[in-house]
Order: sequence, then C-alpha cells, then structure tokens
Amino acid sequence: MLFKKRGLFTEEDARKVVKWMSAHPEERELIVMAERAEESAKRRLWDYARAVRLMADMRGENREVRVEILEGFVSEHVKGVDVDEL
Repeated sequence: MLFKKRGLFTEEDARKVVKWMSAHPEERELIVMAERAEESAKRRLWDYARAVRLMADMRGENREVRVEILEGFVSEHVKGVDVDEL
C-alpha cells in the first residue's frame, strides 16, 4: 500500500500507518512517499516490519512486509492513501 504525505513524515504519521497496516494484514508492501521523513519515523516502520516477521516465525507462518521510504517530490497524481486523512 502506498501512503503519501506532503511535507515532513513524522513519528506520529508512522504510528497512523502502522495502525492502518495492522488492520489490513493482507497487505505485503508498505511504501511511504514524503518530501522528508524523520529518522524516528523510519525506525518505527522498520521495527514494524521486523515485528511482523518475528511474529510470523513464532506462529510458523511465512509472512513479511516490505518497507520502502521514498523522499522527495510528492505528486498529487499518484494514487495512494493520504496520511493526513488517516
């Protein structure tokens, strides 16, 4: 799922994204597109991906979430979930 944010992607935004992803366990990709992202927000997303993998290992499942963080220009024409609307 693609999440986009104009301006700075903060740790609070990362919490919203993680909450949304937790409610949709069928999603396998987490892509954030923002002009800039805080280091703490990046760490929160990477920690979420590691936690998903760890829980899957403990349950004997094969589940993984790929995280990608794109920083730079955010186009309005790109389809995705606006973080401000979460």
